Amino acid sequence: MSMLKEFGPSIWFLAKFLGIYLAGNLLYGLYINSYVPEPDPVTIFVSEQTSFILSFLGQENETLVQGHKSGVLIYNDDRSVLSVFEGCNGLNVVIIFVGFLFAYGKPKKALLWFIPLGLLLIHLLNLARITILYYVTLYHPDLSYFMHKYLFTAIIYAGIFVLWIWWVVKLYPAANGKD
Repeated sequence: MSMLKEFGPSIWFLAKFLGIYLAGNLLYGLYINSYVPEPDPVTIFVSEQTSFILSFLGQENETLVQGHKSGVLIYNDDRSVLSVFEGCNGLNVVIIFVGFLFAYGKPKKALLWFIPLGLLLIHLLNLARITILYYVTLYHPDLSYFMHKYLFTAIIYAGIFVLWIWWVVKLYPAANGKD
């Protein structure tokens, strides 16, 4: 019984996080499947924003929604450079981020501004990731698999980890009146 008392808060945190994560992924799966075989609106939105950034940076490009596939192509000079699929829209990462915050403790007033700020930072990091991946694929295609699969995945999750640390160490104690 003493082990349950000692590890109870950790077990409760994990149970809440897994519950939120599973429910979020179930809803996300239903959302994605409701658009098959077309890409979902968030993936299209992220692709178009990436295209805007590329245009702003002087890169001639255009997006093309693949009607029979659930992705969006980003073209350069009539050449498909990048395919943006539902996993690239950042929603699954958002589920993990928000799940942690709600599992960590009762929602506080600080969550009202921290969650939108975190979502914005994750979205900007994701747009930077896709934009850089476009350039890597265009100029160094031999590196694109490694960059996409490992490096950028690590960077996105490191960004989320930093946000969690910020919440746990700085903001959560302040929201609870502790320092």
